[in-house]
Amino acid sequence: MTRQIVSFSLLGLLGIVLQSCYTVGPDYLQPGRDIPDAWTRSVERDLEDGAASLTGWWKGFNDPTLNALIERARASNPNLRLVLERITEARAQRGIAVSRALPQGNGSGRYSRHRNSESLNSPVPSDNPFDLYTTGFDAGWEIDIFGGIRRSVESTEANIAAQEENYRDTLVTLFADVALNYVDYRTLEARIAVANRNINSQRGSVDLTRKRLDAGLVPKIDVTQAETNLALSEAAVPQLRAQLAASKNRLATLTGGFPASVDAILANRNGIPVPKAGYSAGLPADLLRARPDIRRAERELAAQNARVGVAVADLYPRFTLFGDLNLQASNSGDLFNSASRAYSFGPSFQWQIFSAGRIRNNIRVEESRVAQAYAAYESSVLGAVEEVETSMAGILYERERLSDLKRAVASSNETVSLVKDNYQNGLVSFQNVLDAERTQFSAEDEETFSRGQIARNYIILYKALGGGTATELIPPAVPIPAKP
Repeated sequence: MTRQIVSFSLLGLLGIVLQSCYTVGPDYLQPGRDIPDAWTRSVERDLEDGAASLTGWWKGFNDPTLNALIERARASNPNLRLVLERITEARAQRGIAVSRALPQGNGSGRYSRHRNSESLNSPVPSDNPFDLYTTGFDAGWEIDIFGGIRRSVESTEANIAAQEENYRDTLVTLFADVALNYVDYRTLEARIAVANRNINSQRGSVDLTRKRLDAGLVPKIDVTQAETNLALSEAAVPQLRAQLAASKNRLATLTGGFPASVDAILANRNGIPVPKAGYSAGLPADLLRARPDIRRAERELAAQNARVGVAVADLYPRFTLFGDLNLQASNSGDLFNSASRAYSFGPSFQWQIFSAGRIRNNIRVEESRVAQAYAAYESSVLGAVEEVETSMAGILYERERLSDLKRAVASSNETVSLVKDNYQNGLVSFQNVLDAERTQFSAEDEETFSRGQIARNYIILYKALGGGTATELIPPAVPIPAKP
């Protein structure tokens, strides 16, 4: 028995030595991508040269309500729990892959009642029927000589990193969505206030035309035109309120609650949040380190590259060390006697010599998926640079537009005042008043919308730059609670 144990130990030692002999399949090389040395467009007053400083970018808006909404979303959004569970799943898959490289053992036990046929030529046992008791242990160990298992572990490790980047990317998207909907909410509030202010002014125009009609100074058409203009302005408010309700409901969903859950936090009207100056877009090279979707695409490429090695390993034989020890007896009292033992051990191999092209076609499948993953990575890089450039251009040109709109608002306000004075004095027709009021309403509404659009463009820029979550720690996965 000692000789047999020594022999099995030597076989195990040989297996350990052979485990790291050779690894088939291509080794992974991190992809390189030629990208611009600097952004082609900059927002000079708000984005300065230097490294990106984007951690907690939403705090730069100096809005406590926005800060609270984002923290609530981080704590309660169900999509975050979903992606955390995917990380847990990926880690468990790695554990499964690692276990394949270790010895596997099974314990077993069995009782059976046998009876041999007496109509055969073979001799019949004296005890017929008879009992058979069996218990034992068997073990096996696949020796990963060609590295198929190691490539599988490599792939699962890269997949864990990809899922962690997916968590960070979900955070980037979530924070940006909360901020965008909050800006929309405050912008709509401001637009409703503008509409109500213009409605009050137009009501004054209706009263003015009625008084002049009663005095016999103007025709009734002036009154009907004023009333039409007022009604059209009033009709714009319900549409804005519907959009306001949609933004509020979306904020509630993003923060993991029902619509009424954000009523209190939105009650304080802080106005359209203004981004704080001093952030940096950095260089495009920083983008590759900051954006989690790019890092996720790179890790997915690494995982797929390792799967090629898993497929290639099927071309080679698989070697296994096996062994089993059993106790067998027809009487339960004799089961644990030394004479009842039975065993076997030794090496074995299995080699798929002919598979009708299945293995090589499977390798081609995995190699094609590598090419697809690389194309997806390149697309992520190009799309990221495009998003940053577009959002920076949006900030720059929307600023110019806002400057023009401010001048238009100032001019329209003065025009309305002058035209109404001239109308009261009978110097101009009421059509001039209508045109001036409509222009004033449009200019003030566009100016308010433009301020909100600038804030939106900054949020889109911060999202395009990675959203400040490059070093976001991955919390432990929290099981989704079962419904009571």
